[in-house]
Amino acid sequence: MILGKLWNALAAQMNKVANFFWTADPVAQLQYEYDKAVDQMKEGREGLEQYRALVERVTRQVEGDRQHVASLEARIKAYLQAGERETASKFALELQQAKKQLAENEAQLKLHETAYNNNVTKIKHATKKLAELKSKIQKYDAELKLSRAEAEFAKLAHSFNFDVTTDFGQIEDVIQDKIGLNRAKVRVAADLSGQGLEEIQREQAVEKAMADQALRQFE
Repeated sequence: MILGKLWNALAAQMNKVANFFWTADPVAQLQYEYDKAVDQMKEGREGLEQYRALVERVTRQVEGDRQHVASLEARIKAYLQAGERETASKFALELQQAKKQLAENEAQLKLHETAYNNNVTKIKHATKKLAELKSKIQKYDAELKLSRAEAEFAKLAHSFNFDVTTDFGQIEDVIQDKIGLNRAKVRVAADLSGQGLEEIQREQAVEKAMADQALRQFE
């Protein structure tokens, strides 16, 4: 039966979930299996709808049999009250056959109802499992993307970990050397800026003394 195949296929797919992650794109593989299961679920639902139509048809047949039995019983009683035993006996034989057919159809209806209810339970359970699988797909997709981003960030962080053994570390050494050279030039310029200052100060002192001497002539 299609529902049995559906359940077996779905169970097999659920068991294969753990083996999907060796593929290049495990999330896409999961989504593919999920979509296939959804398609099978749709087929199962259509099959269940057709089976329900059969159950309804048998139900109507049983109801007709019950009405026929009730009608025969009423006729038998009426003919007996009218004193027509021969006619009543004919309907009694027909009643036996009608009751036998009713019992058979009731038994069939019970089997069909049980099978239908069992399949409904399986469909509901499979639907629940599909919902769980869909949730897992979304969870795995998010976790996989996050783990990839973390891995890329880790590689980037390692690239910017300056070490003399790396190219970035060597570049840093060059930069530090240039900074040291520039600072040395500033220091040398500062040291050289004091040269000739004493001579200038002596000339300024002589000029000041001569100015004071010239000023005394007017005092």
